[in-house]
Amino acid sequence: MTDVSGAPILPAATLLLLRDEPEFQVLMVQRHHQIDFAAGALVFPGGKTHAADHDPRWAARILDGDGVEGEQRALRIAAVREAYEEVGILLARRSDGGEFRGDEAADRERAAIAAAPGAFLDLIGGLDLRLDLSALTVFARWITPAMMPKRFDTWFFVGHAPQEQLARCDGMETVDAAWIAPREALRLGAAGERTVIFPTRMNLQLLAEATSAEDAVRRSRERRLVTVEPKMTVGPDGRFLVIPPDAGYGEIRAPASSLP
Repeated sequence: MTDVSGAPILPAATLLLLRDEPEFQVLMVQRHHQIDFAAGALVFPGGKTHAADHDPRWAARILDGDGVEGEQRALRIAAVREAYEEVGILLARRSDGGEFRGDEAADRERAAIAAAPGAFLDLIGGLDLRLDLSALTVFARWITPAMMPKRFDTWFFVGHAPQEQLARCDGMETVDAAWIAPREALRLGAAGERTVIFPTRMNLQLLAEATSAEDAVRRSRERRLVTVEPKMTVGPDGRFLVIPPDAGYGEIRAPASSLP
């Protein structure tokens, strides 16, 4: 996809990992201060898709019957891969169908996969695992506004976090990983204690409407997906971002300074 200037709009995927103990929480990471996009911000794990996410050999490493094909399959693979790279959580199942609980081999390879994403398929094959892409539910889709120098077409997915895998930041793209209640993340952003960029804040607000992980997944399945591409409006009181009123976030008019 390209914008009117011919600049690429890069496909990307983000994963909202949820748990209910000790309370309803989502896993968030703090981006490294030297990253060129949203430096230092509190975000969900995610990133751009890679050519290898489209590799046809993935068909042998996807659970049968998930019904996910083409670009959607690549996006979900990217979401799983990015979560693994950034926080060390790998959403996969063993060949017998049991949930993958993590192991030393997977931990050792994180940095290597981050440097060469194409090796992720080999890692999954070497561990004899399969990705359960149907465990990811579409939560939202946001396209970076046209005035931004870098643009992404980002799909947000939501899913249950495995109970026995620990979240650990990679120290490269992310410098902190924390489980946090959506309302608390919003409070930290509003108080200026953490940087929470506009798309993250909007999706935290949407997530905060749920009462549990299962409720959040259910709401995502029932909600009509409306692609959000914020537009800039200029008036006597300044410049503001607006988003489609039917996207599920309500009537939004945010200061232009909300952009990263």
